[in-house]
Amino acid sequence: MIDNRKAAVLASFAADSLALGAHWIYDTDEIAARFGRVTALEKPGPDSYHTTKEKGEFTHYGDQMLVLLTSLAEQKRFDLEDFSRRWRKLFEHYDGYMDGAAKKTLAYYEKGKTAETAGSHTGDFGGASRMAPLVGLLGGDPDGLAEAARAQARMTHDDPNTLDTADFFARVTAAVLNGASPTAAIEEIAASEAFEMTPVAMWVEEGLKSRNEESVSAVAKFGQACETPQVFPGVVHLIARYEADLKEALIQAVMAGGDSAARGSMTGMVLAAHLGMDAIPREWTEGMKKAQEILSLLEKIAG
Repeated sequence: MIDNRKAAVLASFAADSLALGAHWIYDTDEIAARFGRVTALEKPGPDSYHTTKEKGEFTHYGDQMLVLLTSLAEQKRFDLEDFSRRWRKLFEHYDGYMDGAAKKTLAYYEKGKTAETAGSHTGDFGGASRMAPLVGLLGGDPDGLAEAARAQARMTHDDPNTLDTADFFARVTAAVLNGASPTAAIEEIAASEAFEMTPVAMWVEEGLKSRNEESVSAVAKFGQACETPQVFPGVVHLIARYEADLKEALIQAVMAGGDSAARGSMTGMVLAAHLGMDAIPREWTEGMKKAQEILSLLEKIAG
């Protein structure tokens, strides 16, 4: 496997784990007061949505990413039915937070819907942000990566904005792996026929215009919540502002509050595709409880 593909996957997991302690705290002053500058993995507090989690574990997004990675490693291809089966098994006795999209999707399965039709109509960015494992397998195939990214997102988030987001960042990441800079790839793909007249182009423009602004205030302006129109321009801002500094980008993703896990996972994927393994702080990857499992699965994909 090309190292930068592996880095893109690992950085996305690391971003999720880094965000765990402060995830969904919207008051950025509270984050600073409680954790200081978040440069290390943290345990969630007793008032967190993730009270069952320990330092070095993942949010519910990261847990779903690991299911996707496992499916890819076992099947050696993207198999929506296999991912769907494993995803449903994850939530049979899940000891963690279950968001609205998961609950609605599971309810649709109970009514007899399929992996292609059970997705909620929730427009959260998180449905797209768990796509990184696909880069390990399909990073050299832009169309195949985009198609799979849309399909895995649709399984739980059948919303046009979320699906376009998955498609867009799949193509950006493939372009970066092929040698483009992240910002150049974002600009080129946003201007393509597929996206030029969509909300994606507007979110890209907003994010790029803010690249010289302080990140916490820029994200606050876009919105800190889970909905795609809020998260998307913040991701573009972080990628463009910290194109050569993955560590700072992911720290700022957390310090900006709100849905920092989804924001960071997508940012980390794109920047690591550009900067490679050396850009990911070793203490983050070594601190992840599932690090060796993830690396083994990545090797299985490569084998």
